[in-house]
Amino acid sequence: MTARPAPHGLGATNNGFITKETAGGLILMIAALAALLINNSALAPLYTAFLDLPVAVQVGPLAIDKPLLLWVNDGLMAIFFFLVGLEIKREVLVGELSSVDRAALPLVAAVGGMAVPALIFTGINLGTPENLSGWAIPAATDIAFALGILALLGPRVPVALKVFLLGIAIIDDLGAIIAIALFYTADLSAASLAVGGAGLAVLVALNRFGVTRVAPYILVGIVVWVGVLKSGVHATLAGVLIALTIPMRDGRGGSPVEHLEHGLHPWVAYLIVPIFAFANAGVSLAGLSFAHLLAPLPLGIALGLFIGKPLGVLGLSWISVKAGLCRLPDGVGWKQIAGVAGLTGIGFTMSLFIGTLAFDGADQLNTVRLGVLMGSVLSALLGVLVLRRTLDRPARLPALARTDTAG
Repeated sequence: MTARPAPHGLGATNNGFITKETAGGLILMIAALAALLINNSALAPLYTAFLDLPVAVQVGPLAIDKPLLLWVNDGLMAIFFFLVGLEIKREVLVGELSSVDRAALPLVAAVGGMAVPALIFTGINLGTPENLSGWAIPAATDIAFALGILALLGPRVPVALKVFLLGIAIIDDLGAIIAIALFYTADLSAASLAVGGAGLAVLVALNRFGVTRVAPYILVGIVVWVGVLKSGVHATLAGVLIALTIPMRDGRGGSPVEHLEHGLHPWVAYLIVPIFAFANAGVSLAGLSFAHLLAPLPLGIALGLFIGKPLGVLGLSWISVKAGLCRLPDGVGWKQIAGVAGLTGIGFTMSLFIGTLAFDGADQLNTVRLGVLMGSVLSALLGVLVLRRTLDRPARLPALARTDTAG
């Protein structure tokens, strides 16, 4: 099967995306390490007090009063999810997920990479039913962190392999969004939900009437975010819904989706996601023992990421290729797929975020962070070790790819 040429500008779009995610992933690592060091030093009380700082915004009778940590998780992360929604829309309409031949393997790999970790977590936590709400935590991939690690291997990494990882992560994000909508929604407020729904209807109407200016979508989108925030549905989902109403067609200044995506991406990659990491990665190691590491909650998360993700991604990919349902990317062999499968176990940002939705106790959240960090670090080491050995022999890979796809 001959790959279709990418639509005009798509290669530049993906290269720019990968470059920003890679640099953002390195900043993310620094932010996470800083949080870990600060919360295990004499500055720990200041770290906690900073995150608990009350922040209130009031307009007439409408008031939003939350600690700083929740403004990060409900506000800044709504912008993150808005960008995710834009990326999903672009990839589905004109990108790597726009045709069956391009989307098939990343889709199958992502499904395996979500299902197997959830099953492993559930199996380990069957005896502790209070933990079962965390089943989706190890099912996510942090694209910035994963591409940041991949960048450490230098130019030997084929672009097709980066795009494959990108496709898996985007589908993973979509799966996480669906999981949040279906399983992590609190009691609903009908009035607030109606406000959010009405705002969303206005956005759809703007799109249908051919409005391509971004400002009306942003103004109405703020109303939608407030309505969803007050409704009991998690506010970050508003970001995705708003993004899906942004027009893809060209306006006077180009595609609104691509314009917003390019404008927001540096802010999200270099500021918003590192801030989230700093606010949520501060695991307290005080009193930590080996027994804590083997408790069902952190063990289920860590093994779900470290074993479940690569097993699901590689296993279902192999089955689908051997069955003739998918094909490997050009110039990519199974050893490289195995290395990328290891990197998909770097859950970090999305896993931590789902953890904040699944649990609200301080001890449980600290345990979740511990499991995510263990699983993500081990996955990074596994992916790098496999890829370093594989990429040292690049000449054999095209032949491997041809052999694998022939079966």
